[in-house]
Formats: sequence, C-alpha cells, structure tokens
Amino acid sequence: MQVAPEVESIRVGLVSSEPIRMMGLCSFFDDHASVLIVAGGLEALLADASLRYLILDLSHRVDWTATQSFVKRLRPDIRQIVIGPAGEEEFAVCSIEAGARAYLDLNSGPLAVRQAVEAVIQGSIWAPRRTLSKIIDRLMSQNVPSLPLPAPIFSPRERQVLDLIMAACSNREIAMRLGIEERTVKAYVASLMRKTGMENRVALSVQATQVSMRELRSISS
Repeated sequence: MQVAPEVESIRVGLVSSEPIRMMGLCSFFDDHASVLIVAGGLEALLADASLRYLILDLSHRVDWTATQSFVKRLRPDIRQIVIGPAGEEEFAVCSIEAGARAYLDLNSGPLAVRQAVEAVIQGSIWAPRRTLSKIIDRLMSQNVPSLPLPAPIFSPRERQVLDLIMAACSNREIAMRLGIEERTVKAYVASLMRKTGMENRVALSVQATQVSMRELRSISS
C-alpha cells in the first residue's frame, strides 16, 4: 500500500493584542490540511525569514496605518491579511491601498478567515466585493498608465478569465464557473499579467475596465 506524501505546512504569522481573539483565530485552522498558524509578537514574527504571510488583527488598534507601514518597510515580501473594525468600508479600502492582500472585519467567521488566507496564498486579493469595487473606482479616477500598444492579444479562455477577474471573482470561483482546475486558472492569470505588464489583479482589472470603456466609447462615437 502506498503512503500519501505529507503536505508541507505553510506557516502564517498572527499578531493580535487580544489574547482571547488570538486563541480563537488560531482555532480556525486547527484542522487545516496545509496552513500552520504561528502566533506571536510583531517584531519577532517579522524576524522569521520563513514567514511569507501575516494576519494582522488591527480591529482594536488606532495606529493601524503605522503598523501596516512598519511591516511593509521591514518585510516587503510578506503578504498582509488585515482584520479591522466592522462596518468601516473606508478602513478596508485604505488598508488594501496600504498593501494588504486581504481584508476581513471583526465579525468574520472561521470560513471567511480561512478563505481569505487561502486566497492570499494562491496569489489573489480577498475583500468584500463592495470594497474591491470602490478601490477600482478610485484607481480609475487617477492617472493610471494605459495598456501598452499594440494591445495584447488574448485567447478566448483568457478573455473569459479576465472578465471574471473584473467581476472580482476568486480563482476558485473562476474555476467553478468555467469548469476547469484552479491551477489552470492560476496559469491563465499569470499569462494575463505577463501580457499586460500588470503586477496584481486589481491593476489588471482597472486596466481592462479602462480599455473596455474606451472600446465602448469608440463604438458609440
């Protein structure tokens, strides 16, 4: 009988000023097959070179911007998952703009927290759809460079994936809608970013939306 190989755990740091909340957040991953939560002080976790992901529970901190900036300055390679106060949409938008890869509010349950961490590990951005929409609207109001000319040529499947990214769908949702494997979706996303020169999904979505709007205006004119 063959023995299945052990899955190497992905270590995710956790910082919280509330001991009870820290225990609760750790318990969300007790039975997770591949994520190992490492709770501790912020500076100690940042000194751990093996950590690439960090959950920041900032729901009770007033210096959240300084905390995010501190993490980004010391460890720009770490992907931040931020937990903030409930009902503060502007907090969420500012947190993502400050470098967070995921945003959850104080009332997020175990499933949402796990999904957010898994999405960030997969290279996605996770946040409420209204928050992502607001970020895209804000970025589109700024002077964002257009896609390079000539415009990249996408395959029909890449176009489908891009349309779903513009709808703020996660890799898992895209895979389910298109009936393909999640790893295949990740390959398409990587191809789209390579063709457009974009560094993340939000920038890719903004650029694609701007191009679509220009195309619509040219058709109607």
